[in-house]
Amino acid sequence: MDYEVLLIYNMLNHRLLDSEIQAYLHAHKEDDPAQFALKKSPFEGVTSSELAQQLLGRQKAKDKLPLWQATEGIYFPEKLSLEQASSEATARYKASLVGEGTLLDATGGFGVDDYFFAQRCQKVTHCELQEALSEIVAHNFAVLEADIHCVAEDSYAYLAREGKHYDTIYLDPARRDSHKQKVYFLEDCTPDVPHSLDFLWQYTDMILLKASPMLDISRALTQLPQTHEVHIVAVGAEVKELLFLLKKKPLAKEVQIKTVNMLPTRTDIFSFFPSEIGSEGVPMTRGHLCRYLYEPNAALLKGKGLFPVGRAYGLAYLNKDSQLLLGEDFIADFPGRVFLIDKILPYDRKLLKSGKIDQANITVRNFPMKVAEIRERFSIAEGGNRYLFFTLGGIGNKLMIICRKPFV
Repeated sequence: MDYEVLLIYNMLNHRLLDSEIQAYLHAHKEDDPAQFALKKSPFEGVTSSELAQQLLGRQKAKDKLPLWQATEGIYFPEKLSLEQASSEATARYKASLVGEGTLLDATGGFGVDDYFFAQRCQKVTHCELQEALSEIVAHNFAVLEADIHCVAEDSYAYLAREGKHYDTIYLDPARRDSHKQKVYFLEDCTPDVPHSLDFLWQYTDMILLKASPMLDISRALTQLPQTHEVHIVAVGAEVKELLFLLKKKPLAKEVQIKTVNMLPTRTDIFSFFPSEIGSEGVPMTRGHLCRYLYEPNAALLKGKGLFPVGRAYGLAYLNKDSQLLLGEDFIADFPGRVFLIDKILPYDRKLLKSGKIDQANITVRNFPMKVAEIRERFSIAEGGNRYLFFTLGGIGNKLMIICRKPFV
């Protein structure tokens, strides 16, 4: 049996916060939680499953929630609550989108977003339907010295009963159905925000909605007509969140799409409007006179920002579906990866089979073969300083672009 099934979600067990148990967990911080759960607990009043849950929480928080992981006395909930929680990096960004007034978090959870909202807002209320999770979060807020009001109640019932007005209501709907299967459409999430907007507007003038990175943005905008901004937030090479900022006041112009890509040393932000998504003003090229290849970051690609960013930086494209741009000059602040082109060649099986290219980093864009298939067929090891892009040209011709990082 998977040990996670054994992690019964009871109320907070204060014994787990005793110094001897905390020291024990620290001493075993590298242990496998699954194996840990099978051992007999050395402490009275604490089960091995509870110890494993705390150990797993610490391990998962190491990179995602370093403040929680490093703070003594933090109590970790079940695995799913941690997986669904925002990272500290994305929570900080969300906090920059709200004002300094009052905020109600209508979907609660582990409370990472609320911790950062509270550093900006005058008053934050955390609503969580699960009483046990609400107790854990309230405990952790106290440990973190965050002044946040926690309510163990359905947020919609709380709003109707209290009748208070909030400057912002934040929602991160549960993206699992009654069978715990993942769902992606807004109307399948809990709560169903598109069909409860009229109710929510009775209690706020601004809504910040977090949605799955898999969500179709165009479809969502038809369901959320009062959206003023869409924020596509990526960390490294992966889109983590879609944020829809809605306001009760009608939008007088187009929705703004803002792409955000967080890197270790910088954050790239690029904004555009849906009317700019077309290819007008961005030339197509065969690449013969181009020295640099530009790969837009994941947030730009999710937002269909290829042509807006190409237009802004004076670049050309190979193929509308290849998601690659080319140019003659080096652009240091381009929001994505930049490569120096050595050669642009027709796809050449003989060259690849010759063994002259035995190691490379491979990317495929709009190409009929997958990376693993190319590596296996032509015995190309991963890594090194060479980068191979397999893609299609403007007439559907197969291309192989050999390049490297600039200044390496």
